Amino acid sequence: MTSSLFTGPRVLFLGLLSSLALVFITLASPLRAHEVLPAIADMTRDGDRLIFSVDANIEGFLAGIDKSAVTDTDTAPQAARYDALRALPPQEIAAEFTAFFPTMAEGIMVMADGQALPLVLESVTTEPVDDPEVPRVSTFVFTADLPAGADSVTVGWDRSYGGLVLRQQGVDQPYDAFLQGGATSDVIALGGGNAKGTMATFFSYIPTGFDHIVPLGLDHILFVLGLFFLSTRLAPLLWQVSAFTLAHTITLALAALGYVTVPASIVEPLIALSIAYVAIENLFSRGLSPWRPVIIFGFGLLHGLGFASVLAEFGLPEGQFVPALIGFNIGVEIGQLSVIALAFLCVYKAQDYSAAGTRSITAAAAYLVAVVVLLAMLVPLAAYAPGWTGDLLPVMATFAVLLGLCAVAVNVGRYDSYSDVVAQPASVLIALVAIYWTIERVFL
Repeated sequence: MTSSLFTGPRVLFLGLLSSLALVFITLASPLRAHEVLPAIADMTRDGDRLIFSVDANIEGFLAGIDKSAVTDTDTAPQAARYDALRALPPQEIAAEFTAFFPTMAEGIMVMADGQALPLVLESVTTEPVDDPEVPRVSTFVFTADLPAGADSVTVGWDRSYGGLVLRQQGVDQPYDAFLQGGATSDVIALGGGNAKGTMATFFSYIPTGFDHIVPLGLDHILFVLGLFFLSTRLAPLLWQVSAFTLAHTITLALAALGYVTVPASIVEPLIALSIAYVAIENLFSRGLSPWRPVIIFGFGLLHGLGFASVLAEFGLPEGQFVPALIGFNIGVEIGQLSVIALAFLCVYKAQDYSAAGTRSITAAAAYLVAVVVLLAMLVPLAAYAPGWTGDLLPVMATFAVLLGLCAVAVNVGRYDSYSDVVAQPASVLIALVAIYWTIERVFL
């Protein structure tokens, strides 16, 4: 029934589009084994001194990697230098960092009473590299002498150092915040009382959850798109999203509370397999099967463990655990719904022409213009927001491919062209990317 569709120029176009999609989405997406992690700093007052104990991947600092511009060290220009540093034994890497710290300290701002405080490195502790594919976390401690009568400080962190989780210790209602690279903390009262209220904590964790979907969660985006491409009807999508949401909420809460712990080496390949399964099933089903919501629920449990690994990096504030967890989860849901809404905006005209069995050169041209505009946005993005480019590229490439498939679909002029030209080819691409990720996360 569809043999005439995949002949001549159309199959050439679809083949080229598929190849470009695989290149952009798989190569531009981050490799989890070398993921750039935020630094975690615990700040404690000891008399007239502030002590900062920082857990971080110091090889990235030494190599000069701009951690705000990449999500994976393998994509950085300094990747070779980074790998060489990771091969050093603990004593040598500690010596390298000790010599480097005065330079790094120029990008760390600790201010009290309007003056910047000199920073002194006290110690560096690191371990041998057990697994060369996993970032090594070291601990360095530095201090700052407080001026007489100081009762508050602000802390700043250079953009190139990436994110910083800053946690005040040893006081009631301590300050706890995630600082994006280049940000400065609120004024922190040294005597405590800085903890955010329930609503402030709730709202502050919503962006963190959203960011984990858009733009950082390409695997979760492809999973949601796999659900979206099953059927053009709303009801099957609602059933699937509801099952997925309920499941990942359960495991996210259990993992955050410490009741469930599963190594990332197991969770990440299974998440990739879940994406492949959903996409492949789309090729053999025209609607919602009785077992699909149950399977999606099971996959949602896995994805919840993946979300929990993100929270483990940032930590949840003591005393505000529940609002932080709920805020993060709502941010995740907003991200997922945003993906679905954007996908619907991309395909709704293609669905209309498919249902009517008609074609439109004008609509095809409009879709191609949208592809060009979307990809052209990378130029100003790279110039004015280089830190976002690496994260947004695979997401933008994904939707550029979707728009390209829609351009073909509206120009076919036959009934059910949306399924034949958009939903099924997109599902094939998603399955191929997910299979690649599975192999990568197990063997590479």
